[in-house]
Amino acid sequence: MGALHDGHRALIRAARLRCDALVVSIFVNPAQFGPQEDLAKYPRPIAHDRAMCRKEGVDVCFEPTAEAMYPKGFQTVVTLPTIARRWEGEIRPHHFSGVATVVTKLFGIVRPQVALFGQKDFQQSALVRQLVKDLNLGVEMVVCPTVRETDGLAMSSRNVYLSQDERTRAITLYKSLRAGAEVIRRGVTDGEAVQSVMAHVLKKEPAITIDYLAVCDPSTLEPLSVVTSRVVLLGAVRIGSVRLIDNLLVTLPRRSSK
Repeated sequence: MGALHDGHRALIRAARLRCDALVVSIFVNPAQFGPQEDLAKYPRPIAHDRAMCRKEGVDVCFEPTAEAMYPKGFQTVVTLPTIARRWEGEIRPHHFSGVATVVTKLFGIVRPQVALFGQKDFQQSALVRQLVKDLNLGVEMVVCPTVRETDGLAMSSRNVYLSQDERTRAITLYKSLRAGAEVIRRGVTDGEAVQSVMAHVLKKEPAITIDYLAVCDPSTLEPLSVVTSRVVLLGAVRIGSVRLIDNLLVTLPRRSSK
Protein backbone atom coordinates (compact mmCIF):
# COMPACT_ATOMS: atom_id res chain seq x y z
CA MET A 1 0.00 0.00 0.00
CA GLY A 2 2.93 2.34 -0.46
CA ALA A 3 4.84 4.31 2.21
CA LEU A 4 7.71 1.99 1.35
CA HIS A 5 10.39 1.28 3.96
CA ASP A 6 13.35 -1.07 4.32
CA GLY A 7 11.02 -4.03 4.83
CA HIS A 8 9.59 -3.40 1.39
CA ARG A 9 13.10 -2.81 0.06
CA ALA A 10 14.08 -6.30 1.25
CA LEU A 11 11.09 -7.78 -0.62
CA ILE A 12 12.01 -5.86 -3.75
CA ARG A 13 15.63 -7.04 -3.60
CA ALA A 14 14.59 -10.65 -3.04
CA ALA A 15 12.23 -10.40 -6.01
CA ARG A 16 14.86 -8.74 -8.19
CA LEU A 17 17.10 -11.80 -7.73
CA ARG A 18 14.31 -14.17 -8.78
CA CYS A 19 12.60 -12.35 -11.61
CA ASP A 20 13.33 -11.16 -15.13
CA ALA A 21 10.59 -8.52 -14.87
CA LEU A 22 9.66 -6.99 -11.53
CA VAL A 23 6.39 -5.18 -10.81
CA VAL A 24 5.63 -3.38 -7.54
CA SER A 25 1.98 -2.54 -6.95
CA ILE A 26 1.30 0.62 -4.96
CA PHE A 27 -2.37 0.97 -4.11
CA VAL A 28 -3.99 2.14 -0.88
CA ASN A 29 -6.91 -0.24 -1.06
CA PRO A 30 -10.10 1.35 0.32
CA ALA A 31 -11.84 -2.03 0.47
CA GLN A 32 -9.63 -3.26 3.31
CA PHE A 33 -10.31 -0.33 5.67
CA GLY A 34 -13.22 -0.30 8.12
CA PRO A 35 -15.44 2.79 8.63
CA GLN A 36 -13.45 4.07 11.62
CA GLU A 37 -9.96 3.20 10.32
CA ASP A 38 -7.19 5.36 8.91
CA LEU A 39 -7.87 5.36 5.14
CA ALA A 40 -7.93 9.16 4.85
CA LYS A 41 -4.67 9.73 6.71
CA TYR A 42 -2.76 6.64 5.53
CA PRO A 43 0.65 7.89 4.31
CA ARG A 44 1.00 8.27 0.54
CA PRO A 45 4.56 9.53 -0.19
CA ILE A 46 4.43 8.47 -3.83
CA ALA A 47 7.53 10.41 -4.95
CA HIS A 48 9.58 8.66 -2.25
CA ASP A 49 8.12 5.29 -3.23
CA ARG A 50 8.89 5.75 -6.91
CA ALA A 51 12.44 6.85 -6.10
CA MET A 52 13.03 3.71 -4.02
CA CYS A 53 11.65 1.51 -6.78
CA ARG A 54 13.78 3.23 -9.39
CA LYS A 55 16.90 2.84 -7.26
CA GLU A 56 16.20 -0.86 -6.67
CA GLY A 57 15.73 -1.66 -10.36
CA VAL A 58 11.96 -2.16 -10.38
CA ASP A 59 10.67 -2.41 -13.94
CA VAL A 60 7.09 -1.24 -13.35
CA CYS A 61 5.34 0.63 -10.55
CA PHE A 62 1.70 -0.29 -10.95
CA GLU A 63 -0.35 2.52 -9.40
CA PRO A 64 -4.03 2.04 -10.23
CA THR A 65 -6.70 4.43 -8.97
CA ALA A 66 -9.57 3.31 -6.76
CA GLU A 67 -11.92 4.09 -9.66
CA ALA A 68 -9.95 1.79 -11.96
CA MET A 69 -9.91 -1.07 -9.45
CA TYR A 70 -13.52 -0.65 -8.36
CA PRO A 71 -15.41 0.92 -11.28
CA LYS A 72 -19.09 1.76 -11.17
CA GLY A 73 -21.08 -1.45 -11.03
CA PHE A 74 -18.33 -3.50 -9.39
CA GLN A 75 -20.00 -6.28 -7.39
CA THR A 76 -17.73 -9.31 -6.95
CA VAL A 77 -15.90 -10.05 -3.72
CA VAL A 78 -13.90 -13.09 -2.61
CA THR A 79 -15.47 -15.17 0.16
CA LEU A 80 -13.03 -15.68 3.01
CA PRO A 81 -11.62 -19.07 3.99
CA THR A 82 -11.61 -20.18 7.63
CA ILE A 83 -7.99 -19.12 8.05
CA ALA A 84 -9.02 -15.44 7.74
CA ARG A 85 -11.86 -15.42 10.26
CA ARG A 86 -9.90 -15.40 13.51
CA TRP A 87 -7.48 -12.85 14.95
CA GLU A 88 -7.23 -9.95 12.48
CA GLY A 89 -10.39 -11.14 10.77
CA GLU A 90 -12.35 -10.90 13.99
CA ILE A 91 -10.91 -7.55 15.11
CA ARG A 92 -11.16 -5.99 11.62
CA PRO A 93 -14.17 -7.65 9.96
CA HIS A 94 -13.88 -5.68 6.68
CA HIS A 95 -10.15 -6.12 6.26
CA PHE A 96 -9.49 -9.53 4.78
CA SER A 97 -12.39 -9.46 2.36
CA GLY A 98 -10.80 -6.35 0.87
CA VAL A 99 -7.34 -7.96 0.88
CA ALA A 100 -8.54 -11.17 -0.81
CA THR A 101 -10.46 -9.26 -3.47
CA VAL A 102 -7.70 -6.79 -4.32
CA VAL A 103 -4.97 -9.44 -4.41
CA THR A 104 -7.09 -11.56 -6.76
CA LYS A 105 -7.58 -8.52 -9.00
CA LEU A 106 -3.88 -7.59 -8.92
CA PHE A 107 -2.89 -11.14 -9.82
CA GLY A 108 -5.41 -11.09 -12.66
CA ILE A 109 -4.10 -7.79 -14.04
CA VAL A 110 -0.35 -8.31 -13.61
CA ARG A 111 -0.30 -12.12 -14.14
CA PRO A 112 2.82 -12.74 -12.04
CA GLN A 113 4.56 -16.10 -11.89
CA VAL A 114 6.00 -15.32 -8.45
CA ALA A 115 4.63 -13.05 -5.68
CA LEU A 116 6.57 -12.02 -2.59
CA PHE A 117 4.98 -11.08 0.72
CA GLY A 118 6.40 -10.22 4.14
CA GLN A 119 6.08 -12.45 7.21
CA LYS A 120 5.07 -9.49 9.39
CA ASP A 121 1.54 -9.79 8.01
CA PHE A 122 1.53 -13.51 8.77
CA GLN A 123 -2.22 -14.06 8.54
CA GLN A 124 -2.42 -12.10 5.30
CA SER A 125 0.25 -14.33 3.76
CA ALA A 126 -1.60 -17.43 4.94
CA LEU A 127 -4.80 -16.08 3.38
CA VAL A 128 -3.13 -15.37 0.04
CA ARG A 129 -1.52 -18.81 0.01
CA GLN A 130 -4.97 -20.39 0.51
CA LEU A 131 -6.42 -18.11 -2.16
CA VAL A 132 -3.77 -19.15 -4.70
CA LYS A 133 -4.36 -22.82 -3.92
CA ASP A 134 -8.16 -22.78 -3.90
CA LEU A 135 -8.61 -20.65 -7.03
CA ASN A 136 -5.76 -22.25 -9.03
CA LEU A 137 -4.18 -18.87 -9.63
CA GLY A 138 -0.86 -20.37 -10.72
CA VAL A 139 1.30 -18.01 -8.66
CA GLU A 140 4.30 -19.16 -6.63
CA MET A 141 4.03 -17.63 -3.15
CA VAL A 142 7.25 -16.58 -1.39
CA VAL A 143 7.12 -15.25 2.18
CA CYS A 144 10.21 -13.30 3.28
CA PRO A 145 11.30 -12.78 6.91
CA THR A 146 10.13 -9.73 8.85
CA VAL A 147 12.58 -6.82 8.67
CA ARG A 148 13.08 -5.07 12.01
CA GLU A 149 14.49 -1.86 13.40
CA THR A 150 17.74 -2.20 15.38
CA ASP A 151 15.77 -2.63 18.63
CA GLY A 152 13.53 -5.32 17.12
CA LEU A 153 10.39 -3.35 16.25
CA ALA A 154 8.85 -4.76 13.07
CA MET A 155 9.01 -2.21 10.25
CA SER A 156 5.58 -0.91 9.29
CA SER A 157 4.23 2.04 7.34
CA ARG A 158 2.11 2.87 10.41
CA ASN A 159 5.17 3.31 12.65
CA VAL A 160 5.30 6.94 11.51
CA TYR A 161 2.14 7.55 13.56
CA LEU A 162 3.97 6.78 16.82
CA SER A 163 5.10 9.64 19.06
CA GLN A 164 8.62 9.42 20.47
CA ASP A 165 7.29 8.03 23.75
CA GLU A 166 4.99 5.56 21.97
CA ARG A 167 7.86 4.46 19.74
CA THR A 168 9.89 3.61 22.86
CA ARG A 169 7.02 1.56 24.29
CA ALA A 170 6.16 -0.16 20.99
CA ILE A 171 9.09 -2.56 21.28
CA THR A 172 7.24 -4.26 24.15
CA LEU A 173 5.17 -6.27 21.66
CA TYR A 174 8.31 -7.85 20.21
CA LYS A 175 9.67 -8.43 23.72
CA SER A 176 6.48 -10.28 24.65
CA LEU A 177 6.75 -12.55 21.61
CA ARG A 178 10.39 -13.26 22.40
CA ALA A 179 9.45 -14.12 25.97
CA GLY A 180 6.90 -16.61 24.66
CA ALA A 181 9.45 -18.08 22.27
CA GLU A 182 12.01 -18.42 25.06
CA VAL A 183 9.74 -20.46 27.35
CA ILE A 184 8.83 -22.74 24.42
CA ARG A 185 12.52 -23.32 23.75
CA ARG A 186 12.93 -24.14 27.43
CA GLY A 187 10.33 -26.86 27.07
CA VAL A 188 7.01 -25.23 28.04
CA THR A 189 4.34 -26.81 25.84
CA ASP A 190 1.11 -25.55 27.42
CA GLY A 191 -0.39 -22.99 25.05
CA GLU A 192 -2.15 -21.01 27.77
CA ALA A 193 1.04 -20.84 29.81
CA VAL A 194 2.95 -19.41 26.85
CA GLN A 195 0.15 -16.92 26.22
CA SER A 196 0.25 -15.85 29.89
CA VAL A 197 3.99 -15.20 29.69
CA MET A 198 3.50 -12.92 26.68
CA ALA A 199 0.60 -11.10 28.34
CA HIS A 200 2.63 -10.56 31.51
CA VAL A 201 5.30 -8.68 29.54
CA LEU A 202 2.77 -6.45 27.80
CA LYS A 203 0.81 -5.66 30.94
CA LYS A 204 3.91 -3.99 32.40
CA GLU A 205 3.22 -1.18 29.92
CA PRO A 206 -0.09 0.46 30.94
CA ALA A 207 -0.15 2.51 27.72
CA ILE A 208 -0.58 -0.70 25.69
CA THR A 209 -3.94 -2.35 25.08
CA ILE A 210 -3.89 -5.96 23.93
CA ASP A 211 -6.17 -6.91 21.03
CA TYR A 212 -5.03 -10.53 21.05
CA LEU A 213 -2.11 -12.83 21.81
CA ALA A 214 -2.20 -16.31 20.34
CA VAL A 215 -0.23 -19.54 20.11
CA CYS A 216 -1.23 -21.09 16.78
CA ASP A 217 -0.63 -23.79 14.23
CA PRO A 218 1.27 -21.89 11.49
CA SER A 219 -0.62 -23.67 8.70
CA THR A 220 -4.20 -23.27 9.92
CA LEU A 221 -3.83 -20.46 12.50
CA GLU A 222 -5.99 -22.50 14.87
CA PRO A 223 -5.04 -21.93 18.54
CA LEU A 224 -2.96 -24.69 20.14
CA SER A 225 -3.57 -25.95 23.66
CA VAL A 226 -0.34 -27.96 23.41
CA VAL A 227 2.81 -27.07 21.50
CA THR A 228 4.09 -30.18 19.74
CA SER A 229 6.47 -28.93 17.05
CA ARG A 230 6.37 -25.63 15.16
CA VAL A 231 4.11 -22.76 16.20
CA VAL A 232 3.49 -19.14 15.34
CA LEU A 233 3.07 -16.60 18.10
CA LEU A 234 0.73 -13.81 17.03
CA GLY A 235 0.21 -10.46 18.72
CA ALA A 236 -1.76 -7.28 18.09
CA VAL A 237 -1.77 -4.24 20.36
CA ARG A 238 -2.85 -0.61 20.44
CA ILE A 239 -0.66 2.24 21.63
CA GLY A 240 -2.68 5.44 21.65
CA SER A 241 -4.32 5.61 18.23
CA VAL A 242 -1.78 3.27 16.60
CA ARG A 243 -2.38 -0.44 16.08
CA LEU A 244 0.63 -2.74 15.68
CA ILE A 245 0.89 -6.43 14.78
CA ASP A 246 3.82 -8.83 14.92
CA ASN A 247 4.61 -12.54 15.04
CA LEU A 248 7.35 -15.08 15.62
CA LEU A 249 7.76 -18.61 14.31
CA VAL A 250 9.10 -20.97 16.96
CA THR A 251 10.17 -24.61 16.84
CA LEU A 252 9.98 -26.76 19.96
CA PRO A 253 13.43 -28.30 20.55
CA ARG A 254 13.68 -32.02 20.09
CA ARG A 255 14.39 -33.86 23.28
CA SER A 256 17.45 -36.05 23.10
CA SER A 257 16.71 -39.74 23.62
CA LYS A 258 18.72 -41.61 26.21
